[in-house]
Amino acid sequence: MRHHDVIFLIRKNTTYDELGNPITVNTENMVFANEMSISMDEFYKAGNSGIYPEKQFEIYAFEYNGESSLKHDDVELKVTRTTKKGDKLRIICERVIGYD
Repeated sequence: MRHHDVIFLIRKNTTYDELGNPITVNTENMVFANEMSISMDEFYKAGNSGIYPEKQFEIYAFEYNGESSLKHDDVELKVTRTTKKGDKLRIICERVIGYD
C-alpha cells in the first residue's frame, strides 16, 4: 500500500539560556504515511483513561525515532501510543490543546 498522506514528526529539544530559562526548539521531519481510522472500541476504551484518540497513521518503523508529537494538515497531534507490525508502525494520536 502506498503512503499518500504527509505528516511531520516533531522532535522537541530543550536547551537553557544563560539565565537558566528553558528554550524549546521543534525539529520537524516530513514522512509519508497512510491515515487510518480509529476503531470505536479503541476510542471508548481510551476515553475511559482520559485519552481521546483522534487520528491514526501508518508509517515505516525505521522513520520513527520516539517523537512525542506530529503535525498533519497544520494541526499538532500528541502521540499517545504506537504499535509495530513487521516493518510498519501505527501511531495513534490526539489533538494538542493548550500548552505542554
